[in-house]
Amino acid sequence: MDDVLDLLDALLDGVTEPRLKLISADEARALIVLLGLLEDDGQPEEIRRAAGDMRYRISTRLA
Repeated sequence: MDDVLDLLDALLDGVTEPRLKLISADEARALIVLLGLLEDDGQPEEIRRAAGDMRYRISTRLA
């Protein structure tokens, strides 16, 4: 589980850093959808919180 959280943190840092654009807007929207799957009740609470935080931070960058 720590590996998944580390991966989410690395992706989030890269996506939300204003000086570094790693993905396009279309890719960001696809990530938001995929992260929604990680917010499923079957996932551990830490994963759900991290996915929700990442979805929020990406969506605010797209707005």
